[in-house]
Amino acid sequence: MKAIIEYNSRKIEVNISDPIDISIPIDTLKQNVNAWYVDDPKIFPEELDGEVIKVSEGAVVNFNNIHFNPHSHITHTECVGHITEEIHSVNKNLKYFIFLAEVVTIAPLFHNGDFLIGVKQLKNALRNKKRDAIVIRTLPNLEEKKSMQYSNTNPTYLSEKAAIYLKEKGIKHLLIDLPSVDKEKDDGQLLSHNAFWNTSGKLRMDATITEFIYVPNSVEDGEYLLNLMIAPFENDATPSKPILYKIIK
Repeated sequence: MKAIIEYNSRKIEVNISDPIDISIPIDTLKQNVNAWYVDDPKIFPEELDGEVIKVSEGAVVNFNNIHFNPHSHITHTECVGHITEEIHSVNKNLKYFIFLAEVVTIAPLFHNGDFLIGVKQLKNALRNKKRDAIVIRTLPNLEEKKSMQYSNTNPTYLSEKAAIYLKEKGIKHLLIDLPSVDKEKDDGQLLSHNAFWNTSGKLRMDATITEFIYVPNSVEDGEYLLNLMIAPFENDATPSKPILYKIIK
């Protein structure tokens, strides 16, 4: 099924019956992706008056509790409230959900003992393209990203200069297949978070960072329509389900 969407005075045609889901769900039936030194997520039935509220236990409905941290266990979208004293809500500040996005594949650089995404790589990937969002797929792009245990592994991150470049280029929405845009242990500097959200100047309240995505290898680099769907939590971060649509014309 095709749809034509008018976006910034441009008519974009997409096949809405062929969505590309780049989220990682919580799945407690197998090893769940995890970071930041916390326990695994839990999904378990509520108990009331000694009764387990689960159909297989004799109840008329399934009635589960879910215990998780969005930063640790699932694809999530965060706003500047993630790093400010005042906890701004991503649900209140993300007011639009359809964006023009560029999918780019980056082989991280090895620098001073770390793997990172550098500014020159992003400049080469984006060049003079004008996009609202960037979707970064890092190499190697293995299925294991969906179940990786990242704590104490010093994962790849985004250099501060790269974050500054994205901000200055007008990228509002940064999506990446890593647990963070910053180094796992950086003495609390959070250089890339701070640079992207411009915490030294006027805060970019409507800019977001989405972490823990997974872009299948079958998805080619290039221009897509992005639907950035989020769960309505009044919090600095919330689970999200970013969907890409290949642009036909």
